[in-house]
Amino acid sequence: MEAVLEQVEQLPALLAVSRSALVRDWDALTLDRALEWGRYFQHLHDRFRTRPRLREALGRRLRRGQPSPLLGFPHLGRCPQLLGLALLENRALPPAACRRLIHSLLQPAGAEAGPEPRSLALLARRKAASRLLALPGGPPRAPEEMGPQPRTEAQLLLSRLREEAREAEPAGEAAGRLRWLSGVLEELPQPRVFEVVAAALLLRPGSDAEQAGDGGRDGKSVDGNQASATGDEGVAGLLLSWLLGNLERFSAFCLFLPGSLLASLAGHYSQFSRPYLDLLTGWGSHLLYDPLQGRWVKSCLDKAELSWEELRERFTCLCQGSALLRGQTQDALKLLKARDGDFTVCGLSVWTDLLVEVEEYLRKEAKCQRMNPKAT
Repeated sequence: MEAVLEQVEQLPALLAVSRSALVRDWDALTLDRALEWGRYFQHLHDRFRTRPRLREALGRRLRRGQPSPLLGFPHLGRCPQLLGLALLENRALPPAACRRLIHSLLQPAGAEAGPEPRSLALLARRKAASRLLALPGGPPRAPEEMGPQPRTEAQLLLSRLREEAREAEPAGEAAGRLRWLSGVLEELPQPRVFEVVAAALLLRPGSDAEQAGDGGRDGKSVDGNQASATGDEGVAGLLLSWLLGNLERFSAFCLFLPGSLLASLAGHYSQFSRPYLDLLTGWGSHLLYDPLQGRWVKSCLDKAELSWEELRERFTCLCQGSALLRGQTQDALKLLKARDGDFTVCGLSVWTDLLVEVEEYLRKEAKCQRMNPKAT
């Protein structure tokens, strides 16, 4: 029994290695040995779960010398999935070992015991499937350009949030669901989590993004979509609460994603458009006019702020949206221009110059539409 206890004591080290850069030297055979250890620990769990004294002994040995959070006896039963998920998140894992891992997760050797391991195994297989869909590239330039990985993960997240909404107790359900969502999203690295949240907010029933992704495969009627609208509005509200609840997180979100995608979010959600305009206002206030260069420059180069060109692009994207969003953007710029002295000469107020640029863009757009009415 002492030999078994010594083996169990190595589980934290195995999980730590699976999250480290040491896996860059793993080949398919090394990966197989690690997964075999995971199945062995699961076997120990199944063997001793009905024997309280041995369970307690294994749990004590497992917790020996561990940093927080502690592993416990139940983690032995979930060891193959915990190990698989840790390795899936580790970009140091070589391609050959990663392919072997995905294959093992998508085609497990046998059925897991108990509802909780089955749930975790399903999560591991979904994560493996999303890795198969991963494509290289930077952030999407438009909603329809979102890659398959963030779209897949967003659909899984929405599905789980809808399940939480159906199962939650009325008392305190919003706070509990927000805590659950925060825990899930904080497990994803930045900036990937921003793409997933943006995709989830745009993949709502009836949106262009979801129609393009689903193609009506469920065959749901309009009434069916309308019946689920209330629940999905609650899900979107939960995602927006998480996003807007931390200014640093919201700023990073808006810095990473392109203006076209942020404008789409602003057009769909009034809760998003006002904070986004406020954020752009704050960034614009840090620009100073350099008369030697004849242009607006950042006041502090070490700050993560937008340049003049980037700020102009963000406001222009907002004016490419709906008439309501275009009007809100123009009204915001006019109010800022008035507060800044209502100058009409360029180079005195960043808001004057932005308003001139935006109105010039709108005039050109209107002229193009008059010359080519079929394009509208």
